[in-house]
Amino acid sequence: MRVDQPLLRRSAPLSLQCRYQEDQPLVIIVDDDASVREALSELILSAGFQPVCFASTRELLDADILENPGCLILDVRMPGASGLHLQSHLAENGISKPIIFLTGHGDIPMTVQAMKAGAVDFLTKPVRDQTLLDAVTAAIAMDAERRAEAAIAKRNVKRLETLTQREREVLHEVARGRLNKQIAFDLGISEVTVKLHRSNVMHKMEAASIGELIRAWETLPAQMRQAGSR
Repeated sequence: MRVDQPLLRRSAPLSLQCRYQEDQPLVIIVDDDASVREALSELILSAGFQPVCFASTRELLDADILENPGCLILDVRMPGASGLHLQSHLAENGISKPIIFLTGHGDIPMTVQAMKAGAVDFLTKPVRDQTLLDAVTAAIAMDAERRAEAAIAKRNVKRLETLTQREREVLHEVARGRLNKQIAFDLGISEVTVKLHRSNVMHKMEAASIGELIRAWETLPAQMRQAGSR
């Protein structure tokens, strides 16, 4: 099967949006060509993934499913907003969804633009089934890794919020690699007090070692790390 050809063996037409299980990653297909959507959906299903299909970027945005795990397969040129416009829109709104472009109208500047903006791959039709499935597998793995990192960061933000202002200042200094006596001098407190705050920080951040504490610190958003200083 080539994904730019319609499938003739399907007994019933594929609906615009396929049924899916919420706990499975979704492969969201956006293409204005119904035959391409159907062929892609058949291929994605055959590989054990769950496809969801849309004829335009507007239909996708109206469906409100971009927070689901998975990735996007986008055509570049479509009526209304293009796939590249959608990529920019998602980036501007902080949605880091892995994107695979699949188009019959690609050129080098377009490819460079998409890849610089973070696309997983830029493929041209016709494309080998395995090439596309390899890209989908990589994109879903990338999304899973990002989600795991985001979950860890969210957990550590909640732990950080339990610290007092002084404890945050001590944490910031520890993360800078400062010694207890240096922190005491900088903050105008005793070294014993620094040790007490440091112990509280370790407990509240649920860190078993300084290395673990530093790794937790590094997962925090930049603005929160900066706010830890006086």
